[in-house]
Amino acid sequence: MPLSFWTGWPSREALSRQASSRTRVWIGRGIRTVIMAGLLWSALADQAFRDTGAVLGLAAVAVCLLLLWGFFRTTLEHRLWPALGLLALLETGAFWFHMEGARVPATVVWGASAIVSMGRLPLAAAVPCMVASLAAYASRSPDGWLSITATVIGLGLAGYVVRLDSEARGNAQRLLTQERAARKAEAETAALAERGRIAREVHDVLAHSLSAQLVHLEAARLLIQRSGDLEADRQQILERVVAARGMAREGLDGTRQALSALRGEMAPVEDFLRHLTAAENARLEVTGERRELSPEAGLALRRVAQEALTNVRKHAPGARVTVRLTYAEAEVELEVRNSAARRELRGGGPGTLDDLGSSGSGYGLLGMRERAELLGGTLGSGPAEEGYVVRLRVPV
Repeated sequence: MPLSFWTGWPSREALSRQASSRTRVWIGRGIRTVIMAGLLWSALADQAFRDTGAVLGLAAVAVCLLLLWGFFRTTLEHRLWPALGLLALLETGAFWFHMEGARVPATVVWGASAIVSMGRLPLAAAVPCMVASLAAYASRSPDGWLSITATVIGLGLAGYVVRLDSEARGNAQRLLTQERAARKAEAETAALAERGRIAREVHDVLAHSLSAQLVHLEAARLLIQRSGDLEADRQQILERVVAARGMAREGLDGTRQALSALRGEMAPVEDFLRHLTAAENARLEVTGERRELSPEAGLALRRVAQEALTNVRKHAPGARVTVRLTYAEAEVELEVRNSAARRELRGGGPGTLDDLGSSGSGYGLLGMRERAELLGGTLGSGPAEEGYVVRLRVPV
């Protein structure tokens, strides 16, 4: 048996009332009130105190109750020597009661000392204190040996049961506290995850829409800036403005889709990719046996496709794009591959389309990679033979 079994204090939860329900607290208060009232009545009804005066009896009982209250406070703070000192004073008070001829108050104090010492002290101190209290009662009691033995055994069992009960309540309170802390941490983690999810949704929708508008508006600005004859470039400028307007409408649709995704209402991935690739003049290929995807996996495929096509539009305008969705046995793969860019306006330096790719915050690939890692998947991106490729793999 480990040494801590004998030297360890009962837990603070066991020694306090935190582990008790409100009903149990009121029952405990009622029992203590009855015990105090019985002690007072026994002291006042005893012939010895009637001879010496009721005031002395009341004062002696008050001192014992004060010592008992101090014992409860010191044991709650795990202060061993002060608690043992107060318990010794209680034992002295019991002997004083007995010497004065008040056997009932003496018996009550000895019994209470035995029970509270067993219930609130480390076992290495509780057992000797309980034995001393019960031995003092047995040596001074005028009752027969059978009655004394039954009383001693009953008080010893009562003290041990009190200790077990308080420890059980303390363990229950400790487990409840740990469970509440775990639930709070889980709620905070879920809140952080939801904030991250909403942040990615806002970024993906706004980046896809606003960066595309920026590209078209910047191209229109460049045409206006470079052209001396605005009428000659009117058609191109109009096309750019119309395209920017279309991107704004697409952004509004994307916002609605993001809100639907947050509510768990999403269309099939193939339908979304078909609509997206048609708007971007890209080719879509779907291979493998189609299956239903989880909302998280479907959302990741949608957002990665959007971000990859946005990057193509920003960094390689005019490139041929192929979007391939492949259903494998244990995963689904999305590949967005583009050929080399076909520049309409060239000239290196500021104010050309060569620097349009500098627009954006640079968080696109980071957000896509975060989505993949949260789902246990992978995301790879880099130059290909004729252009650039983004490849996403997520488990199904």
